[in-house]
Amino acid sequence: MKVESRVPETHRLRHAVAFHDRSEDQVRRAVALARAAVGRGERLALAVPPAVESAVREALGDKDFVALTVPHGANGGSGQTTAALRARELRALVQGGGTHTGVTVLSAHDPGLDGVDGGYWTELDAALNVALGDLPVDLVCLYPGFPLHLEVLEGARVNHPLLVEGDGFRDNPSHRCPVEVLRDRDPSTPLVLGPPDVVHRYNSWQLHEVRAMVAQLAPALGFDPVRSEDLVLAVNEVATNAVEHGSPQAEIHLWATSGGLVCEVHDSGDLHEPLPGLVAPHPADPRGRGVWIARQLCDLLHVWRDGRGTHVRLHATP
Repeated sequence: MKVESRVPETHRLRHAVAFHDRSEDQVRRAVALARAAVGRGERLALAVPPAVESAVREALGDKDFVALTVPHGANGGSGQTTAALRARELRALVQGGGTHTGVTVLSAHDPGLDGVDGGYWTELDAALNVALGDLPVDLVCLYPGFPLHLEVLEGARVNHPLLVEGDGFRDNPSHRCPVEVLRDRDPSTPLVLGPPDVVHRYNSWQLHEVRAMVAQLAPALGFDPVRSEDLVLAVNEVATNAVEHGSPQAEIHLWATSGGLVCEVHDSGDLHEPLPGLVAPHPADPRGRGVWIARQLCDLLHVWRDGRGTHVRLHATP
């Protein structure tokens, strides 16, 4: 798999928020922003609920736009997983920009992805600030002024460097850096799975055993030879990080499912960077690319910490 790490940039990410009063206002503002972006000759991408996308499609007529992949959401993934997916899609969009003068992305809050407290959106926007930081993209997020969960509003206020004002942006005095935002909130943990099919403790001298287990499972789950190699590489990168930077011994859990392989790696070390592997590594950097590579090769990769240490869950489909 070819992984592109850099793109030419005319400006860096501009991440702005626009607040609305109700769903009708959300649609109205999305349509106005979409028309303005197309009128400026920009490529338009949407990450919005179906009703908003339909309204934009009707308003633009024959004007083309890109519908970004539906995220895993709070119930099947995490904000950081969605941000990594967005980065892959938008990096490809920027590189294939053609005659367009720029790229505008419209994102709109979907309460169906709130989860138990709305924390999905706080993690998503913080992760987008990291994952898209070097991309020449304008990302405008539409959020309700009165959401069901206060966390949604508070996260939107602190995660966006810019506020939409009229036809332009202004600085947001409430903005904070992603690390500060995420360190002040409880860690986002994925849904608990049932008992794993495989549990294996290992150290740095036993990484070959981890690779062998994954290589043996992959064909039985429907992975072709190329995808199997991707899966072994991704698990090996995460497993190696655990024993090199976490603790001398780590533990790997594997679940063989109808939807592919789920893997968790657990070590007793501390996690200093709450969003590892979201920034594209520079080609000259000799290290620091393990989690980045794994994110590119997996459908889901989520990192979290608790009192027992650092944990990584990845999910790959054939």
